[in-house]
Amino acid sequence: MFLKEKNVRIKISFIIVIVLIMAIIIRVFYIQIFKYDELNELAEGLWSRNLPITADRGLITDRNGQVLATNITTTSLVLIPNQIQDKEQVAKDLAEILGTTYDAMYKHVNKKTSIERVHPEGRQLSYEVAERIDNLNYDGVYLLRESKRYYPYDNLLAHTLGYVGIDNQGLSGIELAYDKYLTGKDGAIKYFSDGKGHRLELSEVYEAPTPGVDVALTIDLDIQLAVERELDNVMSKYNPEQALILVMDPNNGEVLAMSSRPNFNPNYYQQSTTEIINRNLPIWMTYEPGSTFKIITLASSIEEQTVNIFKDTFHDSGSIAVDGARIKCWKSGGHGSQTILEVVQNSCNPGFVMLGQKLGKEKLFKYINDFGFGKKTGIDLNGEGSGILFSLDNVGPVELATTAFGQGISVTPIQQVTAVSAAINGGKLYQPMIVKRLLEPETKTVIEEKSSTLVRQVISEETSSLVRYALETVVNSGTGKNAYIENYRVGGKTGTAQKVQDGHYLVGNYIVSFMGFMPADKPDYVVYVAIDNPKGITQYGGTVSAPIAKNVFNSIISIKNLPPASEVTPREYTWLDKKYYQLPNVYGMSKKEASAAIKQFKVEFSGVGDTVIYQTPAANIYVEEGSTIKLLLSN
Repeated sequence: MFLKEKNVRIKISFIIVIVLIMAIIIRVFYIQIFKYDELNELAEGLWSRNLPITADRGLITDRNGQVLATNITTTSLVLIPNQIQDKEQVAKDLAEILGTTYDAMYKHVNKKTSIERVHPEGRQLSYEVAERIDNLNYDGVYLLRESKRYYPYDNLLAHTLGYVGIDNQGLSGIELAYDKYLTGKDGAIKYFSDGKGHRLELSEVYEAPTPGVDVALTIDLDIQLAVERELDNVMSKYNPEQALILVMDPNNGEVLAMSSRPNFNPNYYQQSTTEIINRNLPIWMTYEPGSTFKIITLASSIEEQTVNIFKDTFHDSGSIAVDGARIKCWKSGGHGSQTILEVVQNSCNPGFVMLGQKLGKEKLFKYINDFGFGKKTGIDLNGEGSGILFSLDNVGPVELATTAFGQGISVTPIQQVTAVSAAINGGKLYQPMIVKRLLEPETKTVIEEKSSTLVRQVISEETSSLVRYALETVVNSGTGKNAYIENYRVGGKTGTAQKVQDGHYLVGNYIVSFMGFMPADKPDYVVYVAIDNPKGITQYGGTVSAPIAKNVFNSIISIKNLPPASEVTPREYTWLDKKYYQLPNVYGMSKKEASAAIKQFKVEFSGVGDTVIYQTPAANIYVEEGSTIKLLLSN
């Protein structure tokens, strides 16, 4: 009986042992097969370390691929405190090289952490400093590659491009608005150490960083350079408080150039004030637009057929009374009897008050809203302003009158350019855009092509055609004469807006502006120039801003090699000291006949003979009286 019970116990014990062994085998099998990846990852976390390698941000280019923002390679200091033997000596030497205190550096080398990034002293080191640290050859002291943002054109397009912080994060402009695309994926050098942080003799693993997506802007670098040059000249010549220029393609809302002063260099943004670096004036600044806003009143009046610009007349006595207030014309004594077209050419405030009264507040403010004022345009940049309009309930006779000629409301430059583009492009309001496409960084394959966004049709093509014509006569025969370019068709409108401070208009302190477009019959370029309180000159948009716009247009003509117009509306010479005449074709004429045909000019003959076989300038273009005409003679 005893032996039988003993055999049973042995069998039970044997079965239990077998079961336990099987359980262990199954557990090991489960761990090795099903939990291997998870446990291996946890194990690696105990003895592997990563030395980070920052990724390059995506490039920012102009519309033609010219690089506006790129990256340069710098070096940063990283410490592994557990590997540092003589912490006092390392702290002393590094503090001396980096120009910081021993106490500050000792805190870094003695930090209870696996990896310590020395910030900010050890970030983006110069080659000389990095070389001195490398020559120390200390254990636990590492120099790692780091990407640093670099802007090759310094302050060009600075507010629009924006800038990045020391950790390569976008802080303003395109750098902020498209940060999630521009930011790459960091890489690392993976090494292995024991529990005390001592490096193990195992192979390192290199994980390459992935650069961010490239962003191509709508900006044309050549036009942008011309704009920057003009703004530099403005600051030097007039010493204004602020100045800006904006160039747009009116047919799709693409911004071709945009800049302002004061400016900053995003490579050294820390040297400028927050007010300067974070205020992109063409989209942020709000102010009373002045007479450039009259384009909206004109377009609305023509669309509603409340006036005929050729037949209807208005008598300007020099002022107009509105609900007890007297609104004056800029010309003392007024312009007398004028057609509405002449009201536009003369920028007559009382005449535009009349246009506003004929429209009525409901219709005028409907068009103002339809043209996009009073709200953000939606351009893909941060910091855009929305402007301020009167609430319709608060619009009385005086508010209606002043709004009609651009006073008492505030707008942004980007709103004005967008609205005027709609007024002259056939009536289509487009959302302005600054980014044209996103590209894969290695192959430059287009990831996303941005298309223009039509917001609404505001006015008809017929109305837009009349607006273009009227504004071309402003340049040919009116206040915008200083923007006239011989043999090219330019339209535009001047603006002189008195500035407001603490609810009162300042004396002798104006924002002078000019809104122009070219070619006037089928515009491809809109240029807006605004200058805040220019010094040493009579403050009128026609005398200050129009010539600057003319310079920009001339640059565009040269850059794009634009041919002269086949038909040009002659300038109204009663406004000018100089006269221009259309140059006749003297090819084939005798020397005597040619001299008689172009007697308004100086003639310079070359060659041998009596018959003209070549002339320069070419025939049929307008040339200033007294200019030299070169004629080549032959037998």
